[in-house]
Amino acid sequence: MKCIYCEHPYTYTLADEQQKCGKCKRKFSLRKIKREKILNELFVSGINAREASLQTNMHFATVQKYYKGFRRNIALYSDEMYQYNSHRITGYDEYLYLPKSLKIEKNIHKLQHFLTMSYDNKVYNIMMPHTRDIYYDSEDEQSHKILLKYLKFHKIAKLSKAQSTITQFWEFFENFICQYKGISNSQFIYYLKEAEWRFNSKK
Repeated sequence: MKCIYCEHPYTYTLADEQQKCGKCKRKFSLRKIKREKILNELFVSGINAREASLQTNMHFATVQKYYKGFRRNIALYSDEMYQYNSHRITGYDEYLYLPKSLKIEKNIHKLQHFLTMSYDNKVYNIMMPHTRDIYYDSEDEQSHKILLKYLKFHKIAKLSKAQSTITQFWEFFENFICQYKGISNSQFIYYLKEAEWRFNSKK
């Protein structure tokens, strides 16, 4: 078979069943390639990591590791597509996300704040500064009210015919993200980008 790195046509099998390229001398595992292909297909079809673990009898931590890699690749792909299409942006608006089970008045520090832009019926999202990075005294009632008012009413907005695309994405995102619980702040961007990718692919 061909080498997956340099595409040299000749590889040979080692004692540990790995393949080694006759030209670049790099090794690769056919079993690992097959496993990644299966998990990639499950991910693309929308099967979550826990269900994929059950279907493949793979350890959940292993599946989760692959899924994290898929999401990182999606984020890189999203940025690449934006670089090609940034001049075609027709509208943008901010979005504040908080799980519906939480009240904004008591959970300002948990808000996720991002900017959604639209081009050709597709979207691109940029994370905005987190509320925890904004200096304010959480114990001071007046400071708390001022920040709450800012978050509710101070918005960047440039909506035209793109409005329907952006609002459609927000609705899609809300439905998509509700299947996941306890997403950390550091990982939220990757789930946002997955939703963006699925929405754009669907469109």
